[in-house]
Amino acid sequence: MTAQLIDGNALSARLRADVASRAAALKARGVVPGLAVVLVGENPASQVYVRNKVKACNDNGLHSVLEKHPAELSEAALLARVEALNADPAIHGILVQLPLPAHIDAQKVIEAIAPAKDVDGFHVASAGALMTGSSGFWPCTPYGCMKMLESIGYDLRGKHAVVIGRSNIVGKPMALMLLAKNATVTICHSATPDLGAFTRQADVVVAAVGKRNVLTADMVKPGAVVIDVGMNRNDEGKLCGDVDFAGVREVAGWITPVPGGVGPMTITMLLVNTLEAAERAAAASAT
Repeated sequence: MTAQLIDGNALSARLRADVASRAAALKARGVVPGLAVVLVGENPASQVYVRNKVKACNDNGLHSVLEKHPAELSEAALLARVEALNADPAIHGILVQLPLPAHIDAQKVIEAIAPAKDVDGFHVASAGALMTGSSGFWPCTPYGCMKMLESIGYDLRGKHAVVIGRSNIVGKPMALMLLAKNATVTICHSATPDLGAFTRQADVVVAAVGKRNVLTADMVKPGAVVIDVGMNRNDEGKLCGDVDFAGVREVAGWITPVPGGVGPMTITMLLVNTLEAAERAAAASAT
């Protein structure tokens, strides 16, 4: 068996076309969806991510504002900028690029973002909404993973899903999203003994730990769906994920590649969240 690929680039293109169409409909009503991206410091990877996010906005009918600040920016000054963006009716989503310089408390900054503009889905109010099934914003990476499962028509009801990783950004929200679709969910992590004993039982495995080859072919149930969230470099310096792709592809039923899998979906879901924030704001102002 050779697994079928879940093509993140192709799915992203379809979702972005829908975003552009809905953005055009909002513009016709005088509302331009706006995303503010705040970058503090000169982190090279962050600069690339921010550039890609701004370009994606501009390419799909959204308005983007990029604020670049020196690494020496004080926490108080950054909080003041967030407060100003909260109050700006032209801005529907606020994204403060992580990591922040060590002297700034990232959680304090995230909590300063108005929940209605928390398009990253990191605010405690967003986490609470996900936990309770209320209306909020889902974190973009696990949201993208759910869209990938949806794109292949996969019914999670009664399936066993194993999430490798317990971060607030991917692992924990991923588990909650799978649970909301009636999967039976196991969360594994660095302290889990015999990881393979869990993954070999799984109908779906989501690997999200940032460690190469954490999931190998002997750890996968034949026909399982494998979602690889990892972004690593192999010995040749090429981009790779957390999954031994060549080996696992011969066992799994479906698999996401790296690159071209989950990566493009993360920015796409940021656009979706920003658009939804703008639609909610427009609906609220119309009532």
